[in-house]
Amino acid sequence: YQGAKSFIIDKLSRELSPELTYHGLHHTLDVLNSVKELCHLEGIPEYECLLVKTAALYHDAGFMIGSNKHEEYSCQIVNYYLPEFGYTKKEIVRINRMIMATKIPQSPQDKLSQLLCDADLDYLGRDDFYSIGHSLYEDLRSRSVIEEEMAWKKIQVDFLEQHEFFTEANKRRRAPKKEGFLKELREELIFLEKNQIE
Repeated sequence: YQGAKSFIIDKLSRELSPELTYHGLHHTLDVLNSVKELCHLEGIPEYECLLVKTAALYHDAGFMIGSNKHEEYSCQIVNYYLPEFGYTKKEIVRINRMIMATKIPQSPQDKLSQLLCDADLDYLGRDDFYSIGHSLYEDLRSRSVIEEEMAWKKIQVDFLEQHEFFTEANKRRRAPKKEGFLKELREELIFLEKNQIE
């Protein structure tokens, strides 16, 4: 694990585009930190923890290749490099399953995939929601996925309305705050739309 971790952190720091204001190395490390917290809170055994921590480290590595289908690219990177660090075929299959589960809309089929999905979007129920959300807006804007802030706010409202946390820990500690942000964004959107019409 330590070898696989050092390798990918070094690779991401050198090869990720500086334009990725959201999907940069800082996001990977944030997800890793959230995974560690959730493993502790959910009582995940150490071996399983190592697998989900590895998945966290590699889940957005595909952005080094391209943003479209980045989950598939991440799995290709996992398949190519992790055998060098002693990961078995069975472990790699499990890690790939976790990574693919983070594709939006999230579709986790097992406990560890649920954990990674919740860690990936942990910020939705945290105090840094707005600052991280803004970095995602800048990220999408730099890739011409989105043009203006009004459209971004609508996307955020739609996304928060459809999103659910999977782990008991995040339902308890993140969901209430997420609902508060959704309420604020709805009110802001109504205000903006009203003033735009006038």
